[in-house]
Amino acid sequence: MYKEVILFLTGKLAEKQLTRILENLSIPSPCKKPPEWNYRVKQMGLSVAALMTGDLILRRLKNVKDINKIILPGRVRADIDKLSKSYGIPFERGPEEVKDIPEFFGRPEKKRKLNKYNIKIFAEIVDAPNMTIDKILKKASKYKKEGANIIDLGCLPDTKFEHLEKAIQALKKQKFLVSVDSANTDELLRGGKAGADYILSLNEKTLKIADKINSTPVIIPSKAGDMDSLFRAIEKFKKKKKPFLVDSILDPINYGFTESIYRYRILRKKYPKIEILMGTGNVTELTDADTAGMNALLIGIATELNINNVLVVQVSDHATKVVEETDLARKIMYAANKDNSLPVGYDSGLLSLHEKKPFSSLEEIKETAKMIKDPNFRIQVSNKGVHLYNRDGHFIEQDPFAFFPKLKLEEDGGHAFYIGIETARAQIAWELGKKYVQDEELNWGSASKIKKFIDLTKFKEAGSTIDARQKMKHDLRKKKKKVNF
Repeated sequence: MYKEVILFLTGKLAEKQLTRILENLSIPSPCKKPPEWNYRVKQMGLSVAALMTGDLILRRLKNVKDINKIILPGRVRADIDKLSKSYGIPFERGPEEVKDIPEFFGRPEKKRKLNKYNIKIFAEIVDAPNMTIDKILKKASKYKKEGANIIDLGCLPDTKFEHLEKAIQALKKQKFLVSVDSANTDELLRGGKAGADYILSLNEKTLKIADKINSTPVIIPSKAGDMDSLFRAIEKFKKKKKPFLVDSILDPINYGFTESIYRYRILRKKYPKIEILMGTGNVTELTDADTAGMNALLIGIATELNINNVLVVQVSDHATKVVEETDLARKIMYAANKDNSLPVGYDSGLLSLHEKKPFSSLEEIKETAKMIKDPNFRIQVSNKGVHLYNRDGHFIEQDPFAFFPKLKLEEDGGHAFYIGIETARAQIAWELGKKYVQDEELNWGSASKIKKFIDLTKFKEAGSTIDARQKMKHDLRKKKKKVNF
């Protein structure tokens, strides 16, 4: 049987580990099949694989006649398309860590774009009556950028929303879908007449409002937990032959949360085809816990129950990423559901505090450290702590301050500053169980305010401490020249 041949490019430090991993992959056992490909390893003549470039590969990689595919280390800065075109062989970027190669080949089907979903996000602007039109538009644009499909104007009790119509018209002018959320029937009627796409919410006593407007209503129970009133309202509205959504209401924890989940189950079982909406704010806003996990779980429940609309709120300081988290969660759950798979291995964006495989092997770090022949410091993290090493020594600490007396950096402020920053990052990674990569910021997933794009076709620019030192030397030279004159 023909097997394709995959060539793995690597550096001196990772060559032994890579070869060992590939050998183990190729050994059959009762619990695993050997890969349907053969492998070769090419060491490219440099210590660290991440320093490999596209130009270097073009210079040093010659004979590839019997190769079907070439795998690059994950951190290599190179233009994949250019290399593939030059050699006439597909190049692929592998995992960042050598140890992740078995998983890389074990689940290749999940390494795909998450760009599909079937859940619409209603993002509520909770204090809309107190905001100017410009501020409403600004927040709506922010929510849309984060993933919202519908902008929900939240009305407030005992607060007049005199510019409700103008707000709806301004949003519609900028192509937003709009919903109006109010306990006041007059506001719902005003919102519907102004062109709102949805109104939240009607019950069996207020259904007549829907006859006066074109907005799609969300139907809720007349009182908390009253499913009979909800069923009556559904049956009445079905006769109108108009679209509608239904929400049996998700309650906060300790106030009927579990029972409210069950009500959604009852609702779906009784009405397999109706459109359901679930509001998540009673859980995310009223629980002192990170919202990423809560949103993953709630969207997982929504996916299982075929709930295709969620109303989200992000008001509390701990819940400012809810729209983004919900957007990512719906894409992960959609993909996993279509694959008939667990929601594992698709994206790590909701793993904000911890990661599945954060640490490098202690043995591998020690082996690498022995091979270093230059004075440049390398920093890695194992389960034992932070490792800092160069040709002069290998130090392991759990407190970054403990490194300083050992490094002889008293006369090099810029370098000491750099080491301080990197070891502090490494310490945080070690304490939380996160992956640390030297010269890269820690990845906080969807929880981070700053989303940085890493261009893997070229190397990063010199760090700020290096730039500062070079500028200082340049200024000093200029000053000396002036003195000589």
